[in-house]
Amino acid sequence: MCDYSLHHVASRPAKVGDKLVTTKFVNTPTGGFAAVDNPNVAVCLRPGTELAFEHDVECEPMLGILPSRKIGHRLARFRQINVEQPCVHHDALEFPDGKIVLVTRLREGQQAAVLQMPAAIRGERVAAAASGGGGGGGERALETALERLLSR
Repeated sequence: MCDYSLHHVASRPAKVGDKLVTTKFVNTPTGGFAAVDNPNVAVCLRPGTELAFEHDVECEPMLGILPSRKIGHRLARFRQINVEQPCVHHDALEFPDGKIVLVTRLREGQQAAVLQMPAAIRGERVAAAASGGGGGGGERALETALERLLSR
């Protein structure tokens, strides 16, 4: 999903293997994800999407004068919080230790890869493949991403 303040920004859904970068979008107060090769288009994640960052994730400093805050993890799962409140940011990442950070608080320029989509999406992809609408490219991209991550 893309946060409420990104409704007027061009967007597309995420795919397994996408290379993403954290960014602040023009004319919005919101940060989010864009494709590395197309920074003006928001890449919308579905709850449950798993990401692997190149380095430990960092958040913007609280007051703008302090150093960025390191989370200490490279892996995260996308989720939404405070969905019952319409005019607040909902997009967040949950880290292995249970810490939850709003996506809009992430430091700009961090790169990540989409490792895995939520189970419902994989099921839809399997159905599409069975009807002739897809191949096994997503599985290979996931294997490649995992091999790169494990080689570090």
